[in-house]
Amino acid sequence: MNTLYITGAGVSAASGIPTFRGEDGYWTIGSKNYTPMEMATRAMYQNAPKEFLAWYYHRFATYRNHGPNDVHHWLSDKNLITQNIDGLDGKAGNKNYIAIHGRLDQMTLFHEQGEPVTPVATPWDSVDESRLQESLFELFNIQNQTPDLNHSFKPFVLLFDEYYTELYRITQAQQRMLNADKIVFMGTSFSVNITQMAIEIARNYDIPVEVVDPAPAHILHANVTYKKMNALDYIQSN
Repeated sequence: MNTLYITGAGVSAASGIPTFRGEDGYWTIGSKNYTPMEMATRAMYQNAPKEFLAWYYHRFATYRNHGPNDVHHWLSDKNLITQNIDGLDGKAGNKNYIAIHGRLDQMTLFHEQGEPVTPVATPWDSVDESRLQESLFELFNIQNQTPDLNHSFKPFVLLFDEYYTELYRITQAQQRMLNADKIVFMGTSFSVNITQMAIEIARNYDIPVEVVDPAPAHILHANVTYKKMNALDYIQSN
């Protein structure tokens, strides 16, 4: 059976990485002046890169050295699309997973969306926290207090006011959904577009769905099974 696994932040919680909407979640904690929804935008990066990069560094890059947990290792040979940018699936050995929202350990040239660019490694360890703003500006090649198109860099992450492009392997992701005999959602709140896309494909092509979550969100699909458990319990029962 060709099972497609689509994972969210709940899968990485056991690695010590906050979920997005929990008490200390990424989207619960913003900056001094902005909400998380305001921070995680292309517009914020363009207009207030100092605030954006400091927030991104503290809320994401500080988790860059965390390791994969048993769920990531179990998924290492599976057909996988993850919403997570933490890169733990790659650390666990999955060679062909799709990181549909980007990867924490990479950056790209700051480009117009849709233009072809190649992600490169982000040298986070070169950041000097004693001079954080200057160091981050040097890292992302920002010279005039604002990022320059095709000159500066941008974290390889899909922001709220951006859209899925081939940089994020969106066509491949859709093809994996269409080819699946079953789609298993693990640790996701179904609040982003990629999960809605998968549910719509599952409905249109009558693909059975499993939802693995201690408090699973109800989805509109006639052929769905709810597994009210965390991902670790799920893999131990399979």
